[in-house]
Amino acid sequence: MTDESLTGHALIQSYLRTLTAAPGVYRMLDSESRVLYVGKARNLKARVSNYARPAGHSARIDRMIRETASMMFLTTRTETEALLLEQNLIKQLKPKFNVLLRDDKSFPNILVAKDHPYPQIEKHRGAKKQKGAYYGPFASAGAVNRTLNQLQKVFLLRNCSDSMFASRTRPCLLHQIKRCSAPCTGLISEADYAASVADAERFLSGRSTQVQEKLAADMTAASEAMEFERAAALRDRIRALTQVQTAQGINPRTTAEADVIALHMEGGQACVQVFFIRANQNWGNRDFYPRVGVDIEEAEVLQAFLGQFYDNKEPPRQILLSHPIEDPDLMAEALSDKAGRKVEILVPKRGEKAELIEGAARNARESLGRRMAESSAQAKLLRGLAEAFDLDAPPQRVEVYDNSHIMGTNAVGAMIVAGPEGFMKNHYRKFNIRGDELTPGDDFGMMKEVLTRRLKRLLKEDPDRTKGLWPDLLLIDGGAGQVSAVREIMETVGIDDLPFIGVAKGIDRDAGKEEFHRPGQQAFALRRDDPVLYFVQRLRDEAHRFAIGTHRAKRAKAISATPLDEIAGVGATRKRALLAHFGSAKAVSRANLADLKAVEGISDALAETIYDHFHERG
Repeated sequence: MTDESLTGHALIQSYLRTLTAAPGVYRMLDSESRVLYVGKARNLKARVSNYARPAGHSARIDRMIRETASMMFLTTRTETEALLLEQNLIKQLKPKFNVLLRDDKSFPNILVAKDHPYPQIEKHRGAKKQKGAYYGPFASAGAVNRTLNQLQKVFLLRNCSDSMFASRTRPCLLHQIKRCSAPCTGLISEADYAASVADAERFLSGRSTQVQEKLAADMTAASEAMEFERAAALRDRIRALTQVQTAQGINPRTTAEADVIALHMEGGQACVQVFFIRANQNWGNRDFYPRVGVDIEEAEVLQAFLGQFYDNKEPPRQILLSHPIEDPDLMAEALSDKAGRKVEILVPKRGEKAELIEGAARNARESLGRRMAESSAQAKLLRGLAEAFDLDAPPQRVEVYDNSHIMGTNAVGAMIVAGPEGFMKNHYRKFNIRGDELTPGDDFGMMKEVLTRRLKRLLKEDPDRTKGLWPDLLLIDGGAGQVSAVREIMETVGIDDLPFIGVAKGIDRDAGKEEFHRPGQQAFALRRDDPVLYFVQRLRDEAHRFAIGTHRAKRAKAISATPLDEIAGVGATRKRALLAHFGSAKAVSRANLADLKAVEGISDALAETIYDHFHERG
């Protein structure tokens, strides 16, 4: 037990009596039990005793010690376990004084599906549950799409769904533009298609030279046999393959598989640039901006980045770093355990690997420079927003709302968020409009539903407004009517201190003539050349883009829905099996009971359920 009146060095000193030399993880908490810092230690007692010293700390650590009102400890069997637990807790708890990786999305792969006689090649993101070969990761969906586009030209593999494949009676447009060999209509044998799949996999595995040699030999043989049309097609495929390699830019000769990770720090900010090298090919790069402070060393930043970055990703065989980290052997052991094979962590000083690091470091430096310039401009715009709308301070979180529908159908509400660093896309939210009593196209009613749900959620999740979830300003698409509706919602839920502005479109919907509406005040406009006006237009356009995209996705889902979706027990797999067997939902509805029972994966009981669904309504 510790004295609850103690804080800082004295409090930390009081814990030393009960601590052992075991490895583990410690948490430092403030007076409101919020986690300030999570750390790991080979020897908990020795590590924590460092914080008990009253001097010799950086300004950041000194401030953290002063705010510490309690501590928590977890012992582990090994320091490796402690490292993994530390990074897991940092991602969960987001402590104030830790280096924090803020953008941690999954990366897409290319999947060559193997659950069909004519395998499909497609983009895949998420858990690797489907049977097939996975190649990646790629840095972005764009990098995958570019590679898939070129692979279609070279290997002519299909990208259509199994149900579409089964229903084709003649080749589609992709065959006509020489992007697919049309296995759906038997224009290529299963053996020849399998050979194309094998070539594509050789290329994705880094054996592109073998593929080119084979295509060149085939082209020569076709030419000698006077099959000039086939020779021309093979020539086009070789050219497309060369374009793939040229577009990748970096194609290292001696580095087959590695993540190239470079850090640049400046002005209390950091950028980490990651290049994905797989199969001796560059599969794209991504920049990250971890939360850091002015007195954090590169070693600590990169160590934290590696732990959090690979928490949900498979590490490659080599990780090339621009700076040494604090515990390279420990991190390599932890990542090797995770991958089930050896993972090397290197800081190259010469040769091709050093050149790769140099390129990544240059990208990190340039990216951080651009971001700092954008942040400076964004801060100026937020100050201008505060002045234009009489806010107490520049808003740190602006929420913008919009609706989208067609004659009231597939209605959705959308919320986008902007702050000091620009658009905060991981905070965007969509709202499926539920109001059964709404008149189709009732924009007021839809806005009321969206805002009521949003505000009630905020009151539930952050009643004390201490978690940073509350906006400093709401921008609503609409004029005086929408503003009155929003004021009514605020009064209903008991909120009276949240600024909101209605942005009404200008005369003849002319951009630049927008009017701004506030409750109980005259509408006003900004000068046409005011940067704040352009800023608000950009916010509104982004909200509109997000709302339209969400609406289209919902509409597309509704269009692709079939009567099979209504049948209990028919999920995605059985739906695919039925469509592949019969060709269409209409054919399923007309099928007799015996034919339904013959479909693979459909039990006798489910076949009867399906038959009854279509034949005993009423």
